[in-house]
Amino acid sequence: MGNSFFGVFLFFALLVGHGIVELEASHHVYNNLQTLPSTSTTASKNQPYRTGYHFQPPKNWINGPLVYKGVYHLFYQYNPKGVVWGNIVWAHSTSKDLVNWTPHDAAIYPSQPSDINGCWSGSATILPGGKPAILYTGIDPHNRQVQNLAVPKNLSDPYLREWIKSPKNPAMQPTAQNHINASSFRDPTTAWLGPDKIWRVIIGSKINRQGLAILYRSEDFVHWFEASTPLHSAKDTGMWECPDFYPVSVIGRDGVDASINGPSVKHVLKASLDDTRHEFYTIGSYDNVKDIYTPDKGSVENDSGLRYDYGKFYASKTFFDSIKHRRILWGWINESSSVADDIKKGWSGIQAVPRKLWLAKSGKQLVQWPIAEITKLRAKHESLHSKLLKGGSVIEVSGVTAAQADIDISFKVTDSDLEKAEVLKPSWTNPQVLCSQKGASVKGSLGPFGLLVLASKGLQENTAVFFRIFKGHNKYVVLMCSDQSRSSLNQDNDKTSYGAFLDVDPLHQKLSLRTLVDHSIVESFGGGGKACITARVYPTLATFEAAHLYVFNNGSEAVKIAKMNAWSMKTANINRKL
Repeated sequence: MGNSFFGVFLFFALLVGHGIVELEASHHVYNNLQTLPSTSTTASKNQPYRTGYHFQPPKNWINGPLVYKGVYHLFYQYNPKGVVWGNIVWAHSTSKDLVNWTPHDAAIYPSQPSDINGCWSGSATILPGGKPAILYTGIDPHNRQVQNLAVPKNLSDPYLREWIKSPKNPAMQPTAQNHINASSFRDPTTAWLGPDKIWRVIIGSKINRQGLAILYRSEDFVHWFEASTPLHSAKDTGMWECPDFYPVSVIGRDGVDASINGPSVKHVLKASLDDTRHEFYTIGSYDNVKDIYTPDKGSVENDSGLRYDYGKFYASKTFFDSIKHRRILWGWINESSSVADDIKKGWSGIQAVPRKLWLAKSGKQLVQWPIAEITKLRAKHESLHSKLLKGGSVIEVSGVTAAQADIDISFKVTDSDLEKAEVLKPSWTNPQVLCSQKGASVKGSLGPFGLLVLASKGLQENTAVFFRIFKGHNKYVVLMCSDQSRSSLNQDNDKTSYGAFLDVDPLHQKLSLRTLVDHSIVESFGGGGKACITARVYPTLATFEAAHLYVFNNGSEAVKIAKMNAWSMKTANINRKL
C-alpha cells in the first residue's frame, strides 16, 4: 500500500490454523525525514498520547496478521529509522491472546532485486498441510511494484522467526504485454482455492480513474498467471489499495475460510481508496467458475457507501481465526497531528483494536465488535441504571481512569418524545457534513446526547461522541457523530468531525454506544457495531489524571440512560522489549 501522507498502511497476515511500463507517482515520501531521529524519549511513561492497549511499536513509524500453532502473528509495515514513511520492512510481533504482544526481529526486509527498494504490504495464506506463505509487494531497482513470495524457514518454529524468499521472485510483475501500471500494482490479498484446485489472488490497481482488483491464478503458488478480466472494477474510484475479498456466513456470527463458497455465504469486497484515504466495501455474490464478483443491487461503489469505519481507519485487513471460528478485522489509525509533532513524540501510527466481524441479519451490511479478549483488561467498574438525563444536563462518571477506559451505554427515548424530533431536511444526506454543522454544542430536540471523553475539568477540551434523532419520511433517522472540534487547544491538529447514519429504529430499540478511550484514540461502536467511528485526538489539558468522562444531553428533550457500565482499562504488554 502506498500513502500520500507519512504512513503506508497496516499489513496483516494473521495466520491461524522488461518493456517500457508507464509509471505514475502516487506517494509522498519525506526523503529528508525518513531517517531523522525522534526528539523524545522512546516509550516514556510521560507521553500523554501513547496508548495503553492499542498495538504500536516502541518507536518510529508503523503501518500494517496470522495464527500458526496457536500463536497469533502480526506483520506490519515499519520504518526502523524514522517516524515518517520510508525504509519499509516487515516488522513482526506475536501474541497468544491478540492483546499482549512480543516483538521479534524483522521478518522480511529488502534483500532481492525484486524488493531492494522496499518490502510493502501483502497477505498470508495457509497452504495444504498447514504451511504459511506470504505474498507481498516489493519495489524493484526500476521502482516498479512487483509481487513476491516468501515462506517460513522452519515450520517447527511456532514464532516463524525466519522467512525464505522464493528464487522465482517476482511472482507477478508489470510488463509491456499486460499493460499493468507499474506504480499502481500492489497489496496482494489472502489467496483462495477454487473448486478446480487452482489458487486465486487479487492485487489492487487502476486504469486512469477506474479502480481494479486484478486477478491472478496459480496451480502451485509459485508460478502465477493473470486472468483475462479483473475480479471486479469500479469507475471513478482511483487506485484500489489493500483490497480484501472474503466470504461471510449468511447465518450466525461465525467466520469462514477464504475458500468457502455457495448458498451459505455472501462475499465482501473491500478497497482502500488512495485518492480519498477512505475505504468502502460492498456485499455480493462470487461466481467461482467465471471468477467474477457482482455486488448486490443498490450497492454504492465509492466511499459514500458502506465503510468499516467512518473516521480514522485505513488499509484494513481481515483474517479467518480458525481457532475460534471468527473473522477478525485489523485497521490502521494514522495520526491527526503534524509531522513535526510526530517527530517530537517519537512515533507515528497505531493499530485499531482487533474487531470480530460478521454479516448483519438484514444481509445488507457488516457488524463489528471489539474482540472478547479485550475485556480481560477491564479493572475498576462504575455503573448507572435507569437514570433520567434531562435536557442541558451533564453527569460526570468518576471512579474510572478516564484517559484509558471502556464505556458501554444505552439510551431510551419515549414514544411521546420521539414525536418532537427535528425534521430531517432532504438535503441532509451527508452524515459527516451534518455532524460538522450540528456538533455537540448545537442544541437540538432529541440530541445531541452521548459521551464527552478526554474532557478537561472545565470542558475547554473534550471529544463528543453522540446521537441525534431526526424525523424522516415514514421513519426515524439516527445520526451518530464523533466531534473533535474541541478535542485540543493545539490548533495544528486535524480536528475533523465524523459521522454516520445508524440503522437502528429508536421506536423499538435502545440506542447503544460503546467507546474505547486510550489516551489519543477514541474508538466508538454504535448500535451494537452497525456503525463505527475512530478518532485521533491530542488534548493539552485532558491528559492522564486530568482527563474526565461525562454523559451529556444538549437537546431540549430528556432521554433515559437505560444502562451504563464503565471500566478503567489496564495497560497491555505491547512490544515492551526495545
